Amino acid sequence: MYEHFFQCPYCWAEISMLMDPSVSKQTYIEDCEVCCNPIEIQTQFENNGLTGFQAAEIGQ
Repeated sequence: MYEHFFQCPYCWAEISMLMDPSVSKQTYIEDCEVCCNPIEIQTQFENNGLTGFQAAEIGQ
């Protein structure tokens, strides 16, 4: 597993997330552990290294 730290796009709290580098591209929804708002997470891995990451608000 790969741990990545980033800021929540809603409350700006620094949070961490464990990601699976065996899947090269992923898009999924994860709730912020601080404010509980849904975040769309997009990841990209190459050779078990994180090459792309985006955390975006979900338009509600």
